[in-house]
Amino acid sequence: MIHRQSEPTNGRPASARRGVLFTAFEPSGDDHASVVIAELKRRAPDVPVYAWGGPRMERAGATVIERTGEAAVVGVPGVGKILEHVRINRRVEDWLDKNPVALHVPVDAPDANFAICAMARRRGARVMHLVAPQLWAWREGRIRRLRALTNLVLCVLPFEEQWFLSRGVPARFVGHPLFETPLDEAALDAVAAGFGDGSPKIALMPGSRPGEIKRSFPPLLDAYRQIRRDFPRTRAVIACTKPEVEAFLRRSAQRLGGWPEGLLTAVDQTDAVIRWCDLAVVASGTVTLQVAKQAKPMVTFYRLSQLYRVLHTLIGRWLITTDLFTLPNLIAGKRIVTELVPHFGDGHELAVGVYRLLRQPGLAEQQRQELLAVTRKFQGRRAGILSADAILEMLGVSPAASAAPPSTPPSPPTAAAAAQPA
Repeated sequence: MIHRQSEPTNGRPASARRGVLFTAFEPSGDDHASVVIAELKRRAPDVPVYAWGGPRMERAGATVIERTGEAAVVGVPGVGKILEHVRINRRVEDWLDKNPVALHVPVDAPDANFAICAMARRRGARVMHLVAPQLWAWREGRIRRLRALTNLVLCVLPFEEQWFLSRGVPARFVGHPLFETPLDEAALDAVAAGFGDGSPKIALMPGSRPGEIKRSFPPLLDAYRQIRRDFPRTRAVIACTKPEVEAFLRRSAQRLGGWPEGLLTAVDQTDAVIRWCDLAVVASGTVTLQVAKQAKPMVTFYRLSQLYRVLHTLIGRWLITTDLFTLPNLIAGKRIVTELVPHFGDGHELAVGVYRLLRQPGLAEQQRQELLAVTRKFQGRRAGILSADAILEMLGVSPAASAAPPSTPPSPPTAAAAAQPA
């Protein structure tokens, strides 16, 4: 049962507000929302879907008012980013005045989205959060504001539903889009064959946001050089989200001593890179769940911006409310993968984490089994379908008769697939 609150109508009858507005300001939000939008358009094609969002949302069928997410930040945004969002908010507010919608669906990014939620509610729209704001990790005090600005929070992580419900926020666990469909292993193998062989084979994942890529690449490069000195047959592939990232890394490497031997790049082939590797070194984020889906051992880390380093040193213990940061660890409720968060050093600690996995096969196998247990928590949950269900229910829209064919939930990786040597 969806918790419903009374909203101001701003003088407009509910019948005049049928559309849905999605607002996403990060690449991961573009991914999450696109799955839901595609399902909405398939099941209720007459419902207008608008977005401040990215290319995946547009391809899924949304009318994108403005493109967002190209320069997303995590943590505390700088002055320039704050001013940019102030300008965006003014344009959203003007658009909402001219285009009343029935429902606003903010996707994660609470610092960017909360102001828009308030605008939407003042104009009579309901609000349904897609991807729960990570208040369980830091700045839990924002829970009061979330409670005032939402009708329902759709949670993508299994522990979140109870966390929000226990604090008076309507919530529903819908699963994660990454686990919507099984991997095409034959297609991934065909791509991975082009990466060549090595011992070990390491995936390097610097992240997707410009700022985090800039911060994470130097220690990744340093770690690779250390590992290759000790294991001369090492080969690594950097998973790049787009060609611009690859070009940036090539330029950066020239300032950091040159591009080392045995290091390759792959653009928009993250799953193939994971399939190929023996283990991964990952800038902590959603991609850790992609690695977990294939049950590959990993070392995770996250380097903070200079501003956030200062804030972490001064007041971090009051802002941060969790002892775990990497998603597989949070879902497991314990430390199953190495996480260096926050990480302030060079690549040495990352290399040490890799050495432990290489020299202790039992540790790598234990991590694989723990990752399999994490992926099983998502079994049977189809995030796109369940999120669309909730949206259509809140809109009071009956989907087309042919809208929801039965589907088989994806299976987690088999133990045999997870047993590849590290």
